Amino acid sequence: MTKLKNLFKKTNYIAIGRAEEEKEASKMPSVPEGLWVKCPKCGETLYKEDVREHFYVCPKCQGYFRIKTKTRIRMIADPGTFELWFEDMDIKNPLNYPGYEEKIKELQEKTHLREAVTIGKCKIDGTEAVLGVCDARFLMGSMGYVVGEKITRAVERATKLCLPVILFCCSGGARMQEGIVSLMQMAKTSAALKRHSDAGLLYIPVLTDPTTGGVTASFAMLGDIILAEPGALIGFAGPRVIEQTIGEKLPEGFQRAEFLLKKGMIDAIVEREKIKSTISTLLRLHKGSYKTLCFERQKEKEECDFPRSEQFCAWQHVEISRSAERPTSLQYIERIFTDFIELHGDRCFQDDGAVIGGIGFLDGQPVTVIGQQKGKNTKENVIRNFGMMSPEGYRKALRLMKEAEKFSRPIINFVDTPGAACGIGAEERGQGEAIAHNLKEMFGLKVPVLTILIGEGGSGGALALAVANEVWMMENATYSILSPEGFASILWKDGKRAKEAAEIMKITAKDLKELGIIERVIAERKPADTDHISEITDQMKRAMKQFLSEASKKTPRQLTEERYERFRKM
Repeated sequence: MTKLKNLFKKTNYIAIGRAEEEKEASKMPSVPEGLWVKCPKCGETLYKEDVREHFYVCPKCQGYFRIKTKTRIRMIADPGTFELWFEDMDIKNPLNYPGYEEKIKELQEKTHLREAVTIGKCKIDGTEAVLGVCDARFLMGSMGYVVGEKITRAVERATKLCLPVILFCCSGGARMQEGIVSLMQMAKTSAALKRHSDAGLLYIPVLTDPTTGGVTASFAMLGDIILAEPGALIGFAGPRVIEQTIGEKLPEGFQRAEFLLKKGMIDAIVEREKIKSTISTLLRLHKGSYKTLCFERQKEKEECDFPRSEQFCAWQHVEISRSAERPTSLQYIERIFTDFIELHGDRCFQDDGAVIGGIGFLDGQPVTVIGQQKGKNTKENVIRNFGMMSPEGYRKALRLMKEAEKFSRPIINFVDTPGAACGIGAEERGQGEAIAHNLKEMFGLKVPVLTILIGEGGSGGALALAVANEVWMMENATYSILSPEGFASILWKDGKRAKEAAEIMKITAKDLKELGIIERVIAERKPADTDHISEITDQMKRAMKQFLSEASKKTPRQLTEERYERFRKM
């Protein structure tokens, strides 16, 4: 009976001068040896083999167990490919902290690890990468000199070898026993990652439970793409420290991965069983450039115009462009691109549901895709804000476009918005600045940019995604300085004259093609809906490939000059 009780005892991590949040985090159990384990969330007693088969996730409550370094490596690296780096580094005790070296040696014997991070080179579904894994069993994964030095050396070597870096982060932060030397590792690791980034290389941190303190404030949050496991505690200050400081109890879910996703700080939450395939896809999506097309160049320019079955007046085009039956950006993305991975957040304030963005393949060619997204019903439209982007939405879009530029990846934007979000919050957070900044920065993008108006193209809210080398419109889309109702109200003081205004404003695809505002009209045999979407997406896809074929012959400077001259003559 005594042995059975011992089987469910919580593992006590060694604590010597750790911060309060590390003590709190250390109460979480690791997976113990034996036939049975206890879930860290629900407390259910589970058969260990079931836990292993579920990737160390509780089959009852979906709670995540912390896993050992060797288990993590086995989950991610192709069998037999992991090559250990920098395992011979000596322990440092810059403060001569009493008992520190003995505790390190004790942990080395207990965990069979040299330090809190294990790092090396491996293959992930055949793609070479540098892989690092932090382990909470070793002083809560805290970062001292050896941890910082191993990560820095690994990033430096990855830069020389032109390899991507994947780091699984798990830490209570800086290592108190090493004092100021530990603090300096934050800057050192960040410096190495800056050089790695400047070399045009990919870095993906995966945040696991917990990722806090100085690790959060350095290498954990510097990724091109930041992933997290469900429910992971992520933050700078620990929950208990915050509660003691402000004298209030924190809300449920505060500092968890889901909270950070909503607040725009991370790109995606990925379940453990899907993490290898997600990383593998991201690695493939970051190979190649617009100069090395993965499909054959189109030799002849394809005209995509179908004979129209109906002729509509300008106001009818307005009504059709606003129809809830029209396909959304996401519906086009799902049908045109493969392996699309949506990325979230502006890294500053919030994730804006009015715009979606991510990376996918266009017949094997990696592209960044961004689209203003309306809902199909009231509930969806509340989440999507009727496709009206807030400042954080424009900042998210620009972040994704700059990431595409870094990796020489073409950008395709879908526009469908009545206009930019209007309200107190939008003004407080700088709506005008966000739109203006997008306009300026998009002119400097050194990759091909294509924008397609699929519905409403309302004012600056649409233009902020339409500084492109070419702008196309669907036949029943509109593009205007503001709505016809607004135009009539301002000029004639009578919003009821909107139909008349629509005719005068020249907002249809036909009018704008004649004015030289757009380059191509995507024909609609009938007004676009889900029944006819395949015909339209096939047309779009052929035209996109033609556009990229022509763009691949141009230098980055030619692309930026072409974009400048396009607008200069308007």
